[in-house]
Amino acid sequence: MTDRTLWAPWRLDYVKTPDKGDGCFLCRYRDDDPSQDASNLVIERGHQTLTLLNRFPYNNGHLLIAPREHVGDLEEVSVEALGECVAQLQRWTRRLRETMSPDGFNIGLNLGQAAGAGLPGHLHWHIVPRWNGDTNFMPVLGDVNLIPQSLESLYGLLTSETSAG
Repeated sequence: MTDRTLWAPWRLDYVKTPDKGDGCFLCRYRDDDPSQDASNLVIERGHQTLTLLNRFPYNNGHLLIAPREHVGDLEEVSVEALGECVAQLQRWTRRLRETMSPDGFNIGLNLGQAAGAGLPGHLHWHIVPRWNGDTNFMPVLGDVNLIPQSLESLYGLLTSETSAG
């Protein structure tokens, strides 16, 4: 019989933490000193936005883009912040295409808990790179996603000065 163990070491911190953090992690990261950006997986701070790696990604390269302001509904976002969010969606889609060569993207947001928002009080967009054939039997049979790259490696790839666009 073959070994059927799936390793996901990045999930251990999440599983072992009884308190997943009071309040909003996006606001905590926004308010943290920028010297903490690598440990918080923040890859860019805009004037109105924050862009970071999803700590528990659906797929390799999964990013979150959020307005700095703690708002939960689309109509609450200022026109300026909304404009910068869209500009960041364009910028990071281009950057992911250049560095990871995906075949496509899922880009969207979940408005409200009923729609699947895990953080319903702070609006954020998801950018999920997709590759032809990346949907396999793992999500169907085991409710498991296979992520082929560590978050640290991805952070380094997307924030490297030599390939920045």
